[in-house]
Amino acid sequence: MHACPILEARAVSFFYQSDKPVLQDLNLSIPAGARVAMVGPNGAGKSTLFLHFNAILQPTGGSLFFQGTAYDYSRKAVNRLRQKIGLVFQDQDMQLFAPTVLDDVLFGPMNMGCSLAEAEAAARHAVETVEMSEYLDEPVHFLSPGQKKRVALAGVLAMEPEVLILDEPTAGLDYAGSVNLCSIMDSLHKSGKTLIVSTHDMDWVMGWADMVVAMLDGRVVVTGTPEEVLL
Repeated sequence: MHACPILEARAVSFFYQSDKPVLQDLNLSIPAGARVAMVGPNGAGKSTLFLHFNAILQPTGGSLFFQGTAYDYSRKAVNRLRQKIGLVFQDQDMQLFAPTVLDDVLFGPMNMGCSLAEAEAAARHAVETVEMSEYLDEPVHFLSPGQKKRVALAGVLAMEPEVLILDEPTAGLDYAGSVNLCSIMDSLHKSGKTLIVSTHDMDWVMGWADMVVAMLDGRVVVTGTPEEVLL
């Protein structure tokens, strides 16, 4: 793991409504190459922070940094940022909209300006990474929740991000689906990606994460190793 943070939030605040902050004076530094588990009760602000990391939301106060450079919210810069920082939503149906698996995963690289041949190569590689190659021509709406989750992940991977953010990735999956997704995440980490995951599964966090970030009421209350934070 490198000392230089790949993602950083400095004094970030965010209000959906004028009187109630969802994030307040939040400070967080994510090292490159880390496996980070974000924990805390529902409503702690984890998903809102993820939407800030991916530049879907813009902070009301404070700043975010990627590889030491402050976020720029111009359309061109945001598009570039989203290629580097991929977000997989908790509800995979929010991310899947094309008729087939291949069409869906093609969307990202095509949107980045790749040629059809380049986009198809990237999409096929991403689908292979998530072990869904045999479903390339299948209609997305026929897939199981676990398969949909993997296709949503492939859609993000096709853009070759450096950071992968997964919001409750195993929610709604059976045991086999969870094990499968976790093994895919392990191989992605070995390939050099920084992984940031929100979860309520503390047993899994103990065995997987090298950094745990505990949130409460829109703030980071403690960061450290799983042993430091959870035991």
